[in-house]
Amino acid sequence: MNENMKIQCPRPQCSSPFSSGLDSKVIVRNGFFRRRSDSRRIRRYFCKSCGSHFSNATRRADRYQKKRRVNVVIYRLYSSGVSQRRLAKVLNLNRKTVVRKIRYLAKLERCKQEAFLNDHYRTNPLFQIQFDDLETSEHTKCKPLSVTLAVDPRTRKILKFKVAAMPARGHLAKISRRKYGIRKDERPKQWDALMKELVPFTAKECEWRSDQNPHDPFHLKRHHPLATHRRFKGARGATTGQGELKKLRFDPLYTLNHTCAMLRANLNRLFRKTWCTTKNKQGLIDHLSIYVSYHNQLLTRPLVL
Repeated sequence: MNENMKIQCPRPQCSSPFSSGLDSKVIVRNGFFRRRSDSRRIRRYFCKSCGSHFSNATRRADRYQKKRRVNVVIYRLYSSGVSQRRLAKVLNLNRKTVVRKIRYLAKLERCKQEAFLNDHYRTNPLFQIQFDDLETSEHTKCKPLSVTLAVDPRTRKILKFKVAAMPARGHLAKISRRKYGIRKDERPKQWDALMKELVPFTAKECEWRSDQNPHDPFHLKRHHPLATHRRFKGARGATTGQGELKKLRFDPLYTLNHTCAMLRANLNRLFRKTWCTTKNKQGLIDHLSIYVSYHNQLLTRPLVL
């Protein structure tokens, strides 16, 4: 923590005002302690108003963690095609520790993504968006999932995503109903939620691009009545790009399809041929939350405020 930043007692019962570092009369420095988990020196403070001790680490989300060193490693490897079991083996951790770390990182990165959208797109709204669905499965292909993705085509940043259960189609539909019963289609609800959440970050005359899904116009016009919706016919997938890139000389949805191909290449559970599968929907949401942050911060060019 910067010494010039305003410091406040973390106790909600304390009435001490904000004070800044050396000029403080209520909150004073009270030495350091060395944190065992990462060997860092953490500054302590003392509040004269309520008599409590606290430090720079008191308000941090990782306050009680014992293995902070592996957080960054898990964040990078989990977004680069490494599975949970292999993370545990490579880092010499218990699998339950890896799962807890992933849940912590996912929650943290969701907050960072909201801050990123507020910082960059509230004052500079988008005038073009590409969105579409990516399909995967939960435990078995008889229980498919749909990932609705919205992308900024100018910067390749992932804006929002939603995960929804959907009924099986084709030759698996009858097998799915027999083994798991009638599966509810959650896609309309998630499409509507995605359009609603993007309202603060888009201009009223924004151009939305998608494929020819017949359900998209209804949800789009409901929340973006002045927007322009351009729909493009789908095409056969190319051999490269995990089947997400299309066999077209010019692909009008190239940014979106390229982003979906990157998801297929960097998330182990989304590989085209893999034995790593999603066991529950929340696990996929957490994995996507971590990757979206990694994609926006490290795989694409930074935005200038």
